[in-house]
Amino acid sequence: MKKTSRFYFKIIAANNCPLYEQGELLSLSDRALYCPKNKATCLILVREMTSLLFELLDDEPETGKKSEEIYSCSGCLGLIKFNLISEEKASRGEPISSIPYLAFTDKEELAAIRAHPLIQAIPEPELFRVVSCFRKERLPANSALITKGEPSAQFYLLLSGEVVVSDGFLIIASLCPGDICGEMSYFGGGVAGADVKTTKETVVLSIPTDVFSKLLHDIPELQFFMSQTLAKRLSQANAGHLDTFGAGMCGWLNEMPPAELMQILHMQRKTGALDFEFPQSSGTVFFREGNVVGASCRGKKDKEAIIAVLLETEGRYTYTAGLSPEKMQAAEIGGFMVLLLEGMNHIDESSEEGVRRR
Repeated sequence: MKKTSRFYFKIIAANNCPLYEQGELLSLSDRALYCPKNKATCLILVREMTSLLFELLDDEPETGKKSEEIYSCSGCLGLIKFNLISEEKASRGEPISSIPYLAFTDKEELAAIRAHPLIQAIPEPELFRVVSCFRKERLPANSALITKGEPSAQFYLLLSGEVVVSDGFLIIASLCPGDICGEMSYFGGGVAGADVKTTKETVVLSIPTDVFSKLLHDIPELQFFMSQTLAKRLSQANAGHLDTFGAGMCGWLNEMPPAELMQILHMQRKTGALDFEFPQSSGTVFFREGNVVGASCRGKKDKEAIIAVLLETEGRYTYTAGLSPEKMQAAEIGGFMVLLLEGMNHIDESSEEGVRRR
């Protein structure tokens, strides 16, 4: 069996790099790129390191000579320079993450992952870019991927094993290889509405939700796949809540965020008004047979109002069945799943702009 080649690099200069610092280590094998511990990956770095990998593999007997060369990665806001070091020197430096971002130079491994529905939805020209954003993790039985009520910053694709989605003692769904999880937390504003745990040893691919959001924004085929998947998933994920929406219902957003409430009304094809009382404002979303026919919030209307409602995380909601004759004749403001995806994308963009201003 061929031994896996692995190369170590030390960052010797970092100029305005948003991710890495001087003195940190990188590691590259013929299977994956390992970044500094607790640091995210840079897609530009992945691309350039993959090109460097083939060069190093071709010249592997002369790797010692390569240690004098300085490599660089640029193209975003900053620049880093790094050189090749020995494994012995690397062991004395800053720790490298034990969880790799996938480089997928192994064609068999890439082909196996390509068989999963989520990856099948990705156009061939975008394949390398997307899979390079994932981390591969092996988890023991009874590991918590997502905890109800806590922020969830990761989106998961199961490669092997099994996980269960539960709300207290209620088992909502069992997920198998090829299934995804974490998307409900993403559309619920980052706070999980259920627990997700492994039932046996499980291998997953994970990706930060902010990175996944950018991919959704850029790749229409991936957005369409998620719309279809969410539509099928909602009837299971919200099974514990479906019967409670009768003539009317009220509650608190810390128990059920706006996105989840709207999804339930859509799946149940409800006709009525969903009113919100937020700490400093109020809002209303009107549904006719599960489709949105109007919305208002913070002086905004329709799509902009939906975005404003989705931003809220605290307050109270009330659902009342029935609409006025005027609303019963109103036109839909857009396909529900597309509307929800657009809303979440705008929220991500607003969050990024807020971070830059701070």
